[in-house]
Amino acid sequence: MSPLNLAERLGRDEFPAQVYHRHYLHVPGALPAPGELITWDEVNGIVATHRLDPPRLRLSADGEMLPQYRYSTPVVTRRQTVWQRLHPAELHQRLSEGASLVIDAVDELHPAVGRAAMELEQWLRTGVQANLYTSWTAREGFGIHWDDHDVVVAQVDGSKRWKIYGPTRTAPMFKDTQEPAPPPEKPLTEIVMRAGDLLYLPRGWWHSVAASEGERSLHLTFGLQTTTGAQLLSWLSEDLRRHDVLRLDLPVHASPQDRADYLERLKKEVAAALKDPGVLARYMAARDADDVTRMRPSLPYIGSVPALPELRVRLTTARAHCADTDNGVTFRACGNEWDMAPAAGPLLRRLISAVPDAVTLGELAATAGVSLEDTAMLVRELVHGQAAAVEGGGA
Repeated sequence: MSPLNLAERLGRDEFPAQVYHRHYLHVPGALPAPGELITWDEVNGIVATHRLDPPRLRLSADGEMLPQYRYSTPVVTRRQTVWQRLHPAELHQRLSEGASLVIDAVDELHPAVGRAAMELEQWLRTGVQANLYTSWTAREGFGIHWDDHDVVVAQVDGSKRWKIYGPTRTAPMFKDTQEPAPPPEKPLTEIVMRAGDLLYLPRGWWHSVAASEGERSLHLTFGLQTTTGAQLLSWLSEDLRRHDVLRLDLPVHASPQDRADYLERLKKEVAAALKDPGVLARYMAARDADDVTRMRPSLPYIGSVPALPELRVRLTTARAHCADTDNGVTFRACGNEWDMAPAAGPLLRRLISAVPDAVTLGELAATAGVSLEDTAMLVRELVHGQAAAVEGGGA
């Protein structure tokens, strides 16, 4: 677990039952050491060592993205390719004028943020992407807006004022039938986020944000992937193809009675599926099993995994499933499924419980009571299926 442990700070049991998807939550001083997530030096390192073209890295002011040429310079390589080199002086000038700096998916670039995102994924059983925001002035980067996903905000340094207006449409979506009504003129509440504060905001809640407290601001926003009834029905339509009525051509040229009979058969299958009390659990298990989050190679081990007790193994997803069967265990992760002997169960469950951390090959072998060689063979199968990665290859 991360020393920050965002789940505990938000209220591990109470949050999903009383807050999640319902209303906002502000937890002042929740993080005793917010710098353990990311520091200004580490932000500088990311900006300096990665070629992050818009919209991955962008400057925004008054709801508009600034043209890249205003803070970068084109560079032509000897192979005649062109890339944009960030110009620090121009970047500083744009930021001092009121632009906000944004880096999308910083969880893929910085291990500590990635660990925190995976903890949230394991806890809430949904995908998480962390974006980084920095501001220096009271000028708003994005204006009054709403997001199509819930967010958990961690204020890392400085302060920022959030004006929260509430929702004007229930659970609006990115692909929706209509836009939410405009927000009210006056905010529902105003919150000054200070270093160490956490804020949870459901999707569809109008808000505006500005570094209006006379100091700089650095915060992370963990965006939580939505899981809606529309997605359930989409999955169900795939699952129900085992029934011939779902595979038949629509009776567009048939008589009115034949059309009615077809629709009645279709309704019967869909209604029966929705009456199943386990349908939500089956859908979530399938969604978890298909989750492909932070893929990483296992260099230098491009073939077999050596039976070295100090070699470290970690899952690349926080949402793997391991279930007992009559013949052993079934492990599902990253769009793959493995049927394994009963002895693999303790090993797989140890890997799941360790997320986002790694476990040594020696510990896995001892947990399962099998040889290092057999453990290495099992791990190789997980690595081949993208569900795990090994570390500790030396210099």
